[in-house]
Amino acid sequence: MRWRDVLAIVSVLLALAGCAPSATNAGTGTSSRGPVRAAFSNLGVIWTQGGGAFIALAPDFRPQGVVPSGVNDVAWVAGDAWIASPLSGVVRKVTGRPDSVRAGRVVLLSATRVYREDGSAVTYSGEPTGGLIGTPSAVVTGGDGFDYALQGGRVLRVGSAAVVVDASARGPFLAATSAGAVSTLFPTVFGASGSYRIANGRLERLDAAGVVRAGVPHEPGVAGLVAEFVVTIGESGRLRVFRYDLSEVDR
Repeated sequence: MRWRDVLAIVSVLLALAGCAPSATNAGTGTSSRGPVRAAFSNLGVIWTQGGGAFIALAPDFRPQGVVPSGVNDVAWVAGDAWIASPLSGVVRKVTGRPDSVRAGRVVLLSATRVYREDGSAVTYSGEPTGGLIGTPSAVVTGGDGFDYALQGGRVLRVGSAAVVVDASARGPFLAATSAGAVSTLFPTVFGASGSYRIANGRLERLDAAGVVRAGVPHEPGVAGLVAEFVVTIGESGRLRVFRYDLSEVDR
């Protein structure tokens, strides 16, 4: 099957998934520049691994190839999936109506901004917007609608000017919260009653007090929430789907 045919199929599937009541609110995830980059929403997950981009839509979570190479980051923006191709300098929407932005040397994407190597940013309509001075190591859009960036061991809130909100970051990851974002030692996603993280060779469920309540073996990777599921992408590219109690969903 040609890649353009796959993109057409994905666009149809996404339109159907968008009709589901569970797909009205964006999920949350963790950001860091690593071997796997993933973005999660209640519609599904898009990720890049080894330069290729892949998408899997809820509730079936069947992985589909989007493009075979040249991608360094992905994002969900207003219900559509986007990919960044730094060599071509283009950020492209790969679901819904076709769209693209020529942005230059892109390093990271959030739900609101495209970040270049020098920290400057544009919107997904190509307009210049508030960014950073220097390359961020991680960015994420918080539950308050602001972007947060990890840079030089500090967490900054991005706006017309960047504001330091944490001068001593705990770790190399950023996790979105309902009030903004926090740095974490491990890839972490926060839910309504606790959090999930990939640490110590396991996917772990923590309660609101930060106590580990359950865990299952898991390779290094990233985790996010998609509707009523915890979805993970391992560094090998393997996708796994769990219920909130960490019982794995057969697919």
